[in-house]
Amino acid sequence: MSTRTHCTRCLLTQRRQVLTRSKLLRPNPVHTQLFRPFSSQSTATPKTSADDVPSPQEPISNPQHKQLINTLSPPPSATRQFAEGVRKAAPSLTETYVAYGVCEALVRECSRVADYQIPQANDKNAEIPKNEKGEDMGVGESWWYQNLGMAPTFNTWAQITFLHMYLLTVRLRSFPKEHAPTWHRHLTDHFFHQAEDRMITMHRLNARMTRSKYLKDLFNQWRGLTFAYDEGLVKGDAVLASAVWRNVCKGDDSVDLRRLAEIVSYMRSVLAAFDEMEDAVIASGDVVFDDPSAEEGIVKSRSRLLDPTVDTKPHKIPAKPLSPARRQKS
Repeated sequence: MSTRTHCTRCLLTQRRQVLTRSKLLRPNPVHTQLFRPFSSQSTATPKTSADDVPSPQEPISNPQHKQLINTLSPPPSATRQFAEGVRKAAPSLTETYVAYGVCEALVRECSRVADYQIPQANDKNAEIPKNEKGEDMGVGESWWYQNLGMAPTFNTWAQITFLHMYLLTVRLRSFPKEHAPTWHRHLTDHFFHQAEDRMITMHRLNARMTRSKYLKDLFNQWRGLTFAYDEGLVKGDAVLASAVWRNVCKGDDSVDLRRLAEIVSYMRSVLAAFDEMEDAVIASGDVVFDDPSAEEGIVKSRSRLLDPTVDTKPHKIPAKPLSPARRQKS
């Protein structure tokens, strides 16, 4: 063990000496025979003229130096394998940072449609108005506040943002299975970062324990509404409208059912538009949400199922006749 250690130290010492000499040595007319590169085309005795002096860029042709350097340096195959491994790992490492930045922009777009302001938040001496439930009231001008009639509060902002995040989550599920979890994680993380920042800057929740409690409740709501919206997509628009009514509208009986139908139609339209998009478009963050006002004409139009000429009764599929062989067996 000690002999091997001493040998390694000797090789490292010799390597340092070689590298030091290669940096300090300069061409000298007196020693041109020692440093002139070897040539296989001429066997004549080398001359000591100034024309034969090699340039500093020319390599030293000492066989012992070359053998020592080749022994200590890794073979080309190992270097090539390492480069190929780094090249293969680079896309996965890069995707984490790309997903982080894109998901931040996507969450901002989701919250933009439900944005509201509290003018009294910047004035420490001003009191923020509250509703009958004790929630801080703001001022919102989007469709969700003006047409749907929802109160511009933090909880309403979170539920509307959750709805749009859910639409993105459905589209992200079609990503390759080795990439989708990264995008899901960054999407939810950015929402809770923005939610906590809004608690501090707009609602004066400086107590960390209080913010943690609200964030935990929001996470439980996110998990519950994800399941509820998934069930609605599978079972039909009535179940989906019930999930929207419970979460976004907070179970308010005074909500206009036509507006609720517009939200359901809006969700279906957005998901259909996402199906038309390539994965690269979603991964670039080039997503802009509109409001459900464009679905008003579709909701007001008469359904074909109400037409008496349309037969809505289920039809029984006629049974196939049995073959003679199966008739004998029966």
